[in-house]
Amino acid sequence: MPDSPVLSLALDERPSLRPLTPDALAAVRDATLRVLAETGVVVGSPGIRARLAEAGAHVDGDRVRFTGRFIDAAVALAPRGYLLAARDPACDLPLDGRHGYLSVDGSAAEILDPETDVRRASTAADLALVTRLADALPEIAFLWQGVEAGDAPAPVRPLHELRIQLTDSRKHVQLMTAVTPLAARGAVAMARAVAGGAEALRARPILSSFQVSLSPLQFEGDALEAALVYAEAGVPAGFMVMPIACATAPATPAGVLVQSNAEVLAGIAILETLVPGAPTFYGACSTTLDLRTALVACGGPEDLLFQAALAQLARSYGLPSSIGTFATGAKGADWQAGVENGLSGLVSLLAGAEMLSGAGLLHAARVFALDEMVLDAEIFGLLRHLADGIRISADDLAVEAIGEVGPGGNFLAEDHTLAHMRELWRPRLFDRGTWEGWEAAGRPGPRARARERVRALLEAHEVPSLPDGVPEELDRIVAGCAAEAGIA
Repeated sequence: MPDSPVLSLALDERPSLRPLTPDALAAVRDATLRVLAETGVVVGSPGIRARLAEAGAHVDGDRVRFTGRFIDAAVALAPRGYLLAARDPACDLPLDGRHGYLSVDGSAAEILDPETDVRRASTAADLALVTRLADALPEIAFLWQGVEAGDAPAPVRPLHELRIQLTDSRKHVQLMTAVTPLAARGAVAMARAVAGGAEALRARPILSSFQVSLSPLQFEGDALEAALVYAEAGVPAGFMVMPIACATAPATPAGVLVQSNAEVLAGIAILETLVPGAPTFYGACSTTLDLRTALVACGGPEDLLFQAALAQLARSYGLPSSIGTFATGAKGADWQAGVENGLSGLVSLLAGAEMLSGAGLLHAARVFALDEMVLDAEIFGLLRHLADGIRISADDLAVEAIGEVGPGGNFLAEDHTLAHMRELWRPRLFDRGTWEGWEAAGRPGPRARARERVRALLEAHEVPSLPDGVPEELDRIVAGCAAEAGIA
């Protein structure tokens, strides 16, 4: 059977992981409201501070404090579900609390060169490769910017990246790098050009976005202004928090949860107060500091607990969640990467994360690798099958088939076997063949098979072209924003 363009996981009737008891969940939520009321957050935009003051928030200089009633009322305005549309409707993604979707991870400044395996700065051409490969993989449902287009001018780099992804993929794009009002306006204009106009984009948002807080408890003015641009255009505008325990967050896991929850709820409350009913989501990539190296420690048990607990918190507010998932600390697609990403993916899925980022990163989110993205997709496919559980129906119980075969027989040629055997999970990259065949092939490992799959997919996969005139319109938008930014 041909691959579907997108694989998702049904979340409604599967085993679940809830690390916080009801009392613990309530304690974290209560502590969050104390932080927002007593400490508050820094809001870098004077205009937004003035509007929040008019809405009833307490503003003191650049510090904004919120009562629990203010937060609860604002968060209640956020839609509980909506559509992440795609250029190809077959790739549409309903955020309805019942599905889990995988994306590539985001904006690595370096890539492992697919030909030489040498780490180097990433370029626009690399982003095009990442995008086209992600479009070809059914396990990848939507796209962050896997690598940055480092050879594009910084003020409009996000628009060059969006231009590439709108061209080289049919799937939904989630823009993580357009963090200024200028870039946001350009991104909205580009999405409207592809979608067919302002109302078409509002009805079918082929683009979503998120802004990142500066931990602890700060929001840049430009980032919040950009979020408002997206929200007013009907483009989903989420908030992602990335605190680091022992550095930009408390050392205790519970403290990290409280601060993470406070930051993301503050962002959502600001957005919903100023653009009521705007589609948004609860995003978290909380992690810890490695005390030996002073680098970010990705893949440890604390990260797994953060993933599960923050997804649980998001669901307790009825908000769609985006949870940082695959981001191994390994330097290559090896045993460490498989263990860390396998456990991470399983935890996020069982915790009910609706958006999982993201496949392809190595070295604690610093380096992207095409073969790692393919292997992460394989892991997600396996975990998706596992988390689907065991279906129970009269046909599945197979009483008649067992009776027909009887003691001592076999099921190889039975109609029941032929009807159901393709429902079993089958690996593309893991080896289940004979020892002799493996040796005769030169003892290839999963990474070698992944590289072969990368080459095969990039050679064979074709993305439908944009309609006539749209590429030129995208170029005009990028050029206009570059001129506005003072770039020749």
